[in-house]
Amino acid sequence: MPRTTGRPIPAVVGADLEVPIKGGRLVPYANFDYAASAPCLEPVNAAVSAALPAYSSVHRGAGYASQLTTARYEQARHTVRAFAGSRPDDALIFTRNTTDAMNLLARSLPEGTTVVVFDSEHHASLLPWPRAVRLAPPAFPGEAIRAADEALAAIGGPALLVVTAASNVTGELWPIAGLAHIAHRHGARIAVDAAQLVPHRRLNLTALDLDYVAFSGHKLYAPFGAGALIGRPDWLAEAEPYLRGGGAVKAVGEVAEWSDDVEARHEAGTPNVLGAIALAAACDALSATGWTPLVREEERLIARLRAGLAAIGGVRELSLWGPDHPRVGIVSFTVEGRTAREVAELLSSEHGIGVRDGKFCAHPLVRHLLGTDDGGCADGTVGAVRASIGIGSTDEHVDRLIEALRHIAVS
Repeated sequence: MPRTTGRPIPAVVGADLEVPIKGGRLVPYANFDYAASAPCLEPVNAAVSAALPAYSSVHRGAGYASQLTTARYEQARHTVRAFAGSRPDDALIFTRNTTDAMNLLARSLPEGTTVVVFDSEHHASLLPWPRAVRLAPPAFPGEAIRAADEALAAIGGPALLVVTAASNVTGELWPIAGLAHIAHRHGARIAVDAAQLVPHRRLNLTALDLDYVAFSGHKLYAPFGAGALIGRPDWLAEAEPYLRGGGAVKAVGEVAEWSDDVEARHEAGTPNVLGAIALAAACDALSATGWTPLVREEERLIARLRAGLAAIGGVRELSLWGPDHPRVGIVSFTVEGRTAREVAELLSSEHGIGVRDGKFCAHPLVRHLLGTDDGGCADGTVGAVRASIGIGSTDEHVDRLIEALRHIAVS
């Protein structure tokens, strides 16, 4: 993305990467796989490099390096909490990624909790729950609210509604504020998978009245293996530790006495300190840039891409709620007469373009959108192609992808 009239948009590491194509020629890499893992921002790389010389263990060391690293780690927690717009008493537990965060939450549910979840979720949010009511993908946003309302009304005990903020398949934004209102009206809580939202839009957990949010650093330009679960501390404080080991305990005798500190309780062992520092640096960089230039540039590029795809015969964009519904920078599509894997391989080998193909760890939703019950991600015959953009995407990348697909569709 280019500079704007406001603060400069930070650059990504590897923006000048060249890759080989058929015939051995090198071409600039056109990365359209941001939704899987976004490249590292240069400020993130700088923050990690600055922390490395004094890197040490956290929380229990008396040495200067340990104290400095502990301070950086805990400052990262405050930074990420502020980035998410959390409440003052919300807990923030550093995890490996969104999947890890949702599994941690699943382990922390009060006994007898029923989870309501849509089949349109990423597997990270669809699969962890021991007791779940699964709802069909809704035909429009209002139906999502109605279906959640009906499902929660039928539950007698504790309940949790789990929903994505932005689809990792279509990029479509979900009505999470309305769904939070419905959940709370029934005395339930809501957990939001914000992995695909936070790289593209501002998140304010407090304003949206969300109970829990989870997201991953590797999608937020901080690919150092850290994510976060943020939310109300009571369920987490009453749960058994997610991992049992050093740091999660107050004392160990015949039995272990677990820490009263919610965050320590669920972060046993040596944490991913550099991952947390990287995640905080990405949050700082995006906040400093401001969301207006980021969103404006993304919307311009995704509109250019979607218009180009619509003009190619045989290319069909996938959508749950129609072409006009608001979305982030993600587009999934099929090419008539070609498997998704064929398209992805041709784009890579002949044009230096990286996309994702398959069912994107959202098998039920992709099958629903394709109108088929056949196969899994590895079968190579049923799936879609996903192009996702972000910081570092350019007009040239978009135009190259459109021209390449035009060639593939008629060849």
